[in-house]
Amino acid sequence: MTEVSPHVGLEVRAFTVGQAALKAASSKVAKHEKACSDNQHAFIPFVFDTFSFLAPEVVDLLHIVQRVMRNNVMSPRSMNVVFTMIDFVIQKSLTMQLLSGCLIFMCK
Repeated sequence: MTEVSPHVGLEVRAFTVGQAALKAASSKVAKHEKACSDNQHAFIPFVFDTFSFLAPEVVDLLHIVQRVMRNNVMSPRSMNVVFTMIDFVIQKSLTMQLLSGCLIFMCK
């Protein structure tokens, strides 16, 4: 799971939504895909940015999880557990990033 700021590597060029997340996903795949395939594992980078952009692989993975949950879980309420947990992790990550940014700003 990787969370990136969309402002990372931002230059004078035009801002493109999701550009930093897609670049991070590509980097993760390049770094880990061979080791995973050598061990017969699939590697799916779970990458999102602070503007709530989800990499296409994440959206596909969440659709699969949703389909499995729908087919195997009886209660609609319990189906929300996975997505609530993922949402919590993302919010926690964003909070930590914001707090660390505030601390750096206050220390300057």
